[in-house]
Amino acid sequence: MNNYSFSMDGKDFYCLFFIWLCLSFSSLFAKSSDELNMTFDQQHKVQGTVTDGTNPLPGVTIALKSKKNNAVISDYSGQFALTCSPNDTLVVSYIGFKTSLVPIQGRKVVNIILSYNTTTLQEVKVNAGYYSVKESERTGSIARITSKDIETQPVTNVLAAMQGRMAGVNITQNTGVPGGGFNIQIRGQNSIRADANSPLYIIDVVPYASETIGYSQTSTIFPSTTSPLNSINPDAIESIEVLKDADATAIYGSRGANGVVLITTKKGKEGKTKFSLNASTGAGTVTRLMTMMNTDQYLEMRRQAFVNDKINTYPAGAYDVNGTWDQNRYTDWQKELIGGTSVLTELRGSVNGGNKYTQFLLSGNYHTSTSVFPGTYIYKKGSSNFNLNHQSSDGRFRMNFSASYTVQNNDQPASDFTNESKLIVPNAPALYSDDGSLNWENGTWNNPLRGLKAEYLSKTKDILANTLVSYQITPDLILKSSFGYTDLQHSELRTAPSTMYNPSLGYTSANSVLYNNNTARSSWIIEPQINWDKQFAGGKLGIIAGGTFQRQNSLRLIQSGSGFSSNSLIYDLASAVTKQVQFSDETIYKYQAFFGRINYNWKDRYIINLTARRDGSSRFGPGNQFASFGAVGAAWLLSEESFLKNSPFISFAKLRGSYGTTGSDQIGDYQFLDTYTSSGVNYQNIIGLQPSRLFNPNFGWEINKKLEAAVELGFFADRLFMTAAWYRNRSSNQLVGVPLPGTTGFPQLQANLDADVQNTGWEFTLRTVNFTRKQFSWISSFNISLSRNKLLSFPNLESSTYKDKYRIGQPLNIQLSYRYLGVDPDTGVYRFADENGDGLLSSPNDKQTVVNLNPDFFGGLQNQITFKNWKLDFLFQFVKQRNFSYGSIPGMMYNQPKRIAGNSWLNPGDNVTYQMYTAGYNAGAINAQSRYSSSDAGIVDASYIRLKNIALTYKIPVRFKDIQCSFILQGQNLLTFTPYKDGDPEFTSSGYLPPLKIITGGVQFTF
Repeated sequence: MNNYSFSMDGKDFYCLFFIWLCLSFSSLFAKSSDELNMTFDQQHKVQGTVTDGTNPLPGVTIALKSKKNNAVISDYSGQFALTCSPNDTLVVSYIGFKTSLVPIQGRKVVNIILSYNTTTLQEVKVNAGYYSVKESERTGSIARITSKDIETQPVTNVLAAMQGRMAGVNITQNTGVPGGGFNIQIRGQNSIRADANSPLYIIDVVPYASETIGYSQTSTIFPSTTSPLNSINPDAIESIEVLKDADATAIYGSRGANGVVLITTKKGKEGKTKFSLNASTGAGTVTRLMTMMNTDQYLEMRRQAFVNDKINTYPAGAYDVNGTWDQNRYTDWQKELIGGTSVLTELRGSVNGGNKYTQFLLSGNYHTSTSVFPGTYIYKKGSSNFNLNHQSSDGRFRMNFSASYTVQNNDQPASDFTNESKLIVPNAPALYSDDGSLNWENGTWNNPLRGLKAEYLSKTKDILANTLVSYQITPDLILKSSFGYTDLQHSELRTAPSTMYNPSLGYTSANSVLYNNNTARSSWIIEPQINWDKQFAGGKLGIIAGGTFQRQNSLRLIQSGSGFSSNSLIYDLASAVTKQVQFSDETIYKYQAFFGRINYNWKDRYIINLTARRDGSSRFGPGNQFASFGAVGAAWLLSEESFLKNSPFISFAKLRGSYGTTGSDQIGDYQFLDTYTSSGVNYQNIIGLQPSRLFNPNFGWEINKKLEAAVELGFFADRLFMTAAWYRNRSSNQLVGVPLPGTTGFPQLQANLDADVQNTGWEFTLRTVNFTRKQFSWISSFNISLSRNKLLSFPNLESSTYKDKYRIGQPLNIQLSYRYLGVDPDTGVYRFADENGDGLLSSPNDKQTVVNLNPDFFGGLQNQITFKNWKLDFLFQFVKQRNFSYGSIPGMMYNQPKRIAGNSWLNPGDNVTYQMYTAGYNAGAINAQSRYSSSDAGIVDASYIRLKNIALTYKIPVRFKDIQCSFILQGQNLLTFTPYKDGDPEFTSSGYLPPLKIITGGVQFTF
């Protein structure tokens, strides 16, 4: 049986009828053979593959030049096929690439390579929160990275993926322990309170609370307790946009004062169902260890210390020098306690596909990493993500549903070994006795591995779901609404068993202690919105209006128990003899707002953007619960003007600026109320209440006024593209805790200070396309940020409790220090300036030297190089900054940095760097050392350049077109160049594990 198919409009039938008619009346209508062949050649078929020279390009439009309404789309492997004339020309177009005209010339197979067109990068849509905007039409300051940047990094925290890649975004890691957190500041510190400078995080239009979920008594392994941001899976992220200026952040009102981090997860794509599998493994070690004294240097220091102190007989407790311990023994305690290797494994898988109307994506991830500490500790993280897109056949109704579920299990020692690894003397006893038990050397030392007996355990479960629906009422009018829900459950405990103490103390399980923290946080949000876009009067007008309704519930229960009949029962709080509730509360946060945006674009040259928001928060008292915020942004596209439009050099030019206000309500819940808490004291079988906070009806919003001006320039078809931006942010009406005298019975009163904080700075970005060839390309990206923080005003500062912490005209992050004058060559102790001239050195009277602890500038340089099947991506991060130098009292029973050996005072007249050694009997030297640590000499240059990330990918040639296989080698924190001698220069949390140097290798399959 023969089957025939005709198109709906009957064109194939008409073509056959015309051919029959021509053949039937050939005697009447003579045709040349060439003309007749052209008629039959309409059935010529051509097929091929579209690539960028290395990878296939799905979704490319291939049309006929003679009949552009006859077009096809390349499939997921870049393949296409269509019917045409052999003499026709293909018009091949794809966003981000130059449109190509390819003559068919009778060929049946046409393979097409498209070249990147950097000019069209200005057409890329950028997520601005409630709307998206083209790069070329953006009036606000928005930094962006995509999944291509994230996938090159072996990281588990979303903030780690942003380090060094965004101008104005300063991120530092606060611990190298798996599951640890990061600190982030976007354009400086706006609030006097250090814990009120976090940005707003939005994941698929759902706000994500970033307040810590740990507790100081349980999260002792982390410097700033447990961060919930570890629940965000970097592998599921499609892009991250950071909103910085008023034009970009004012639409978020009171939540945008410190910037907004928008996280968009990956979505399904139209096409054949596609599977992807990725497996990798690697190892991590501490980036930099301090160089400490060896045994000979240490013992020489100790003996000299006793000589300096005029002690002729070593005390009984000086086990290191009196012969109790082996004086020929040497142990590098840093290598013993933090010099291990962390083993990392990661498995990822995804499946996505769909048709024109419905697309889906399902992905999963499983990560494990062990610790560099002794013992068998492990951090486990598993996550799953699902996304579904659907639209009606007429395209008017659209729906997107996304959901993620993350589980984390963390098993770590209860305390960090880092600080102890630097303090233990090099000739300390062995860790283990001959029988394999911990060696306590007859009670003469505290074995550092006692910490292995104490444990930190945590479990975190996090659900985030969002649904976005929209309906196009008319071509110009769209109604939409989002519905979001989050639920986080976190539990952690820390044990302190009696077995962790020196047996000579005689402790039993009756002295064991358990600390337990349970935190639950859930929220829902509804945001209806209406969008209206209309073209008239030579321009485009866009209007957005909407509202936000949110509620968040948080519960915390923190308990402790002591006295157990057996240490095997220490994990069971019910088995404790004494139980105590340390903290128990439930807070409800309610938030509602109405927002709007008006954008007008006239002739793609002049753009003005107005945003406004009216916010209401339950965190403020009656009469102060509502506030209004707004901004105006404008842009002038000079490259669209006649005097530049045909410039052979300038391909893009834009001036933009913005001014507006944002706010902050990051003060916690119920801070304006007079509240009571349980005293925990039992009196006649009744637990009493005690006042905990004073009522403040004037408690109001913190206001941040932002001003920015910027220029964006592209040269030579945007092969060289640069941005320069200047900004000034002024934060007023500071929300702080005002300390009160102890006689009031309250430590502080939550209030607004009439203090002003200013952040100013310059941000520069540069992107260059160095080479673009068929099989070789090289693209570089550079960013640098120069920022200055200043306390502009603080009424009555000199009479306040903050007088010893801040100075007008200086940054907030400062240290008031003694002014160091060097080592007195006669006495051998440090000297410092007597600033008030009273003949005495005292704090705070003589601590008047201001040391700025903020970085002077920071940035990054990224390079992306491709050659045939190879791709190399690497990023150098750099920071100009200061940090604290390490040091305890040289001469006492603690090890010291090697730099001190041979450079300390011995005899009168010595001109040296460090003062005389003391074994603890010279009060003058001890006091001088204490002042040295809090002087300007204790702050040293900690600038660095670091190979932050490097990734090498090789696409393995395979015989099957539907299968792709790649080998990936990645590294993190591989090289560091710095003058800092006391460990890792990035690290500011003294006593905690520094970041790890990580190398991983993996294989990725796509089919």
